[in-house]
Amino acid sequence: MGLDISMRKGTAMATYRKSRLFAPQGFFECEGRGLEWLGAARPQGGPRVVQVYGWGKDYLDIERVSSSSPTAKAAYDFGVALAHMHDVGARYFGSAPDGYEGTCYFGPLQDPVKMDTGTWDDPISYFADGRLRPMVELGVKRGELDHRDVELTERVIEALPDLMGRAADDKPARVHGDLWSGNVMWTADSGHSEAVLIDPAAHGGHREEDLAMLHLFGMSYLTQIMEGYQSAHPLKAGWQERLTLWQLYPIAGHCVFFGGGYVSEYRSMCRSLLG
Repeated sequence: MGLDISMRKGTAMATYRKSRLFAPQGFFECEGRGLEWLGAARPQGGPRVVQVYGWGKDYLDIERVSSSSPTAKAAYDFGVALAHMHDVGARYFGSAPDGYEGTCYFGPLQDPVKMDTGTWDDPISYFADGRLRPMVELGVKRGELDHRDVELTERVIEALPDLMGRAADDKPARVHGDLWSGNVMWTADSGHSEAVLIDPAAHGGHREEDLAMLHLFGMSYLTQIMEGYQSAHPLKAGWQERLTLWQLYPIAGHCVFFGGGYVSEYRSMCRSLLG
């Protein structure tokens, strides 16, 4: 397991090699096709996505991007572009990236877990059956969660029609799927500051999933990002109150990966949603 950085022969572009021995079947192909799928939205105004050069069973070769500090304008522009990427859409909630037919994954390189794909037509069924239940069940299998968490989760699922409100009418969006601040790089290698997306768990999902992830662990210029997003695609009323709902899946994932304080955080989030 490790990361290599090398120069791509015959080009002026540097290649960043992301690698892991004995990676799960299709892991790097899924990520590579996910990057390409997200990048395909750029002609429609989507954000810059790191370029893919190739992949194999144990590696993914991508463009090496030089990091820099974000600016307020770059953040606003990223918000606009993110809305456009979401608007390009997907065929279903739960769709895998175009051209990929294997298992999708969510989580860190050393311990990714399977992320269900499917053809859900509505976000409530997708979120309940494709995201929350499988992740909580995995947490129980690993001994990090227990029957209390299953019961709490089921109560949240029963309340989803009310909790999701008008957002339940949204169409499938083309989402990054793991859009915390660490997966948004800032670079000025094109001559101006801009965001570049890396490390996705790309799929057809709900646009508020990505926005909730941006709010989860802290993000530079988040206010400007949201202003840009809203200028391109105004969100349904109550989106701020739904952030906790969409954050349940990644926090349940952190229970699976790390346990500890994330378990009590997940329980607290569920209870806050249930009033």
